[in-house]
Amino acid sequence: MPPELHVTTHLHTDGPIPGPHSLLTLTAAAHTAAGVPIGTFTVNLRELPGATLHPASLQDWRTKAEEWLSTRRASKPPALATIAFTRWVSRLPGRPVFVAEPEAYLFVYWYAQRFTDGWPFVGTLPPEAVADRSAAARSCTLPSCRAQPASAG
Repeated sequence: MPPELHVTTHLHTDGPIPGPHSLLTLTAAAHTAAGVPIGTFTVNLRELPGATLHPASLQDWRTKAEEWLSTRRASKPPALATIAFTRWVSRLPGRPVFVAEPEAYLFVYWYAQRFTDGWPFVGTLPPEAVADRSAAARSCTLPSCRAQPASAG
């Protein structure tokens, strides 16, 4: 049986739940259970048709206008971005286990079901269960990500 791999995520959204609100960026990092890096994935996503910016998110993004613009650069349609992510996961050399905070799980699962009709992971773990849970957050290019302690999710 292939070894288990951990896939941590870091994301930015424009609201608390998918559907009415959109996933804006998705960064993921794959590593062995021992913490050896395998690879990373990152994509900016276009807003979902009909989705709106949540008022609390609007207030937060207003304080980070340059970062908002960064999340909009080279953004891909949600379906294409999600398909690219699930293909990346499926090509990893092992059995991928999703490591995520509840918000990240909610968005990634919703997008995977909506745009690929599937889930590319063999299991899910909370961030506390793995040694290197912040690898994806360290890959985030936004200044606010680098200024804060890294967290999975």
